[in-house]
Amino acid sequence: MRNLSILLLLIVVLIACSSPEIKTNVKFEKPSSKTAQLERTSIVILGTVQDAGSPQIGCVEECCSQLKDQDKKNRKVCSMGVINTNTRTKYLIDATPNISDQLNYLNKLGTSGKLVDGIFLTHAHIGHYTGLMFLGKEGASSKDINVYAMPRMKKFLETNGPWEKLDQNGNINVKDLSNQDTVFLDKNLKVLPFVVPHRDEYSETVGYKIIGENRSALFIPDIDKWDKWTSNIVQEISKVDYAFIDGTFYDGEEINHRDISEIPHPFIIESMNLLKNISSQEKNKVYFIHLNHTNPALNEESNAFKQVLKNGFHVARINEVFSL
Repeated sequence: MRNLSILLLLIVVLIACSSPEIKTNVKFEKPSSKTAQLERTSIVILGTVQDAGSPQIGCVEECCSQLKDQDKKNRKVCSMGVINTNTRTKYLIDATPNISDQLNYLNKLGTSGKLVDGIFLTHAHIGHYTGLMFLGKEGASSKDINVYAMPRMKKFLETNGPWEKLDQNGNINVKDLSNQDTVFLDKNLKVLPFVVPHRDEYSETVGYKIIGENRSALFIPDIDKWDKWTSNIVQEISKVDYAFIDGTFYDGEEINHRDISEIPHPFIIESMNLLKNISSQEKNKVYFIHLNHTNPALNEESNAFKQVLKNGFHVARINEVFSL
C-alpha cells in the first residue's frame, strides 16, 4: 500500500510538471524577452524613449556611456501597440526608427499574418513617423497599409519625398483624421485623436484616447506645458483607466546647457506637482513616457525613478501590457 501511495504521488507530480503554464493578458513588471498570446484586446508598450533613442547619437555622458547591453536593447523609441483579439488585428501608434523590432514583438503576441493593420501618427517629429521608410521598396515593400494622419500631416506625407513615394507606390494608404472625430476599428475598439499644443513646424500634434470594451487609455507623448492646452489634464485623467503622458525631462537640471524655452515639455516634477492633490487611485493611472536619454528616471535605480513611484505614479516600461 505504501509503495502504491508513493507511485500515485509521483504520477501527480509528473502531471503537474508537464502541464503547460497558462498566461493571460500578461503585464510585464520588468523588461522581458518573454511573450505570451493575449486573450483580451490590449495595449502593449513598445518603446518609452524620446525620438533620438538612448544611447543618443554623439552622447558621451554617463547616461549613455555606462549603459548595460540589456538597457540598450530595451531602450526603444516611444511607441504603443494595440492588439484587437476580437478581429486578430494589430495597430501601431507612431512609426519609430525601431519599427522592425516593435512589429516583430507585436506579432509574437498573437495576431494576423498581416504586417500591421494600421498606423496612427501623432506628428512629424523624427521619432514619430520616420519608421514609415521601412515600408517602402528597400524594406517591407508593403501594400496599402492604412496610415491615419491629421490634415497637415497627411499633406506633408503626400507632397514631400521620400514619403510621397510610399503613397504613390501604394505602400501606404493615408487616411484622414480629424480633431475629436472617432475612428471605429470595430464595435468594441475606438481611437479618438485630439489636438495638443507642441512645436508644429510640419504638422499638427495629436494625442489619442484608445477606447476598448471595458477600459480606455490616454496617450500624450508630446505636449507643451499643461497650461497651454485647452483641456484640463486632471479632468482628462479622470475619464480614463490609464494615462501615458509626456515625461520627456525629469527637471531642468538635465538640460541646463540648452534654452528651456525652445523645448517647453512639462517636466515630470511639474506634472507630479500639478497632480499631487488627486487621489491615490487617480495617480495610479499615470505612466510617464517618451523619456529623453538624459532623464534619470530611465534608470530604475535612480532617485528620480524611486521618487516617481513614491509619489504614487509610474514610469512606463517596455513590454508592459494593459487590457482594454
